[in-house]
Amino acid sequence: MSVAVVVFSGGQDSTTCLIRAQQVYDEVHAITFNYGQRHSAEVEVARTLATQLGVKAHKIMDVSLLGELALSSLTRDEIPVSCELQHNGLPNTFVPGRNILFLTLSAIYAYQVGAEAVITGVCETDFSGYPDCRDEFVKALNLAVVLGMDRPVRFETPLMWLDKAETWALADHCGHLETVRRQTLTCYNGIQGDGCGECPACILRAKGLEEYMAQGPAVRIRLEAKLASAS
Repeated sequence: MSVAVVVFSGGQDSTTCLIRAQQVYDEVHAITFNYGQRHSAEVEVARTLATQLGVKAHKIMDVSLLGELALSSLTRDEIPVSCELQHNGLPNTFVPGRNILFLTLSAIYAYQVGAEAVITGVCETDFSGYPDCRDEFVKALNLAVVLGMDRPVRFETPLMWLDKAETWALADHCGHLETVRRQTLTCYNGIQGDGCGECPACILRAKGLEEYMAQGPAVRIRLEAKLASAS
């Protein structure tokens, strides 16, 4: 029996990954992290979606220590979310160490439940420039985790080379376009569905949806080609 663990925030990308995983794996576990994020509502959104999508095992883990250590507009209410880059060239929504911690803890959970894969919705095609979303980083950490646990586990990134329009196409391909559009929470200002329309996450999301709605057939052809090449 094939088993996977999905890193699940309740946002567009992780929800699309979860839905896709349910069509590929025999058993799917979801793990959600409460890290002291600006909008804890995303944890409840993830809980609701997991129930609605029929996830039998949904683990919510308290890692609020990350929020205490990592200085970011997503962990500090007094820091406004901004589209401008900081002096280090990164957006102020970057949470240092977040994916290092999430993927490592998810791999430990995968070890316990006998999962062969950890699935995360990171992407470096249409993204905010976070260094821990890069393919190079994920592969390097995957190797370290396998060496450290002496057990094979794959870090899968099904969205890594998809743009946002193709990610919408994938949700549609899986039969859940409206679920992903209306019920996920991607917005940095904590607004479910289409969001505030102004933060970096909403801008990326809206741009991709607009392209998919305008050029659906062409986007689906691109997606199908990428899915075929990845299989």
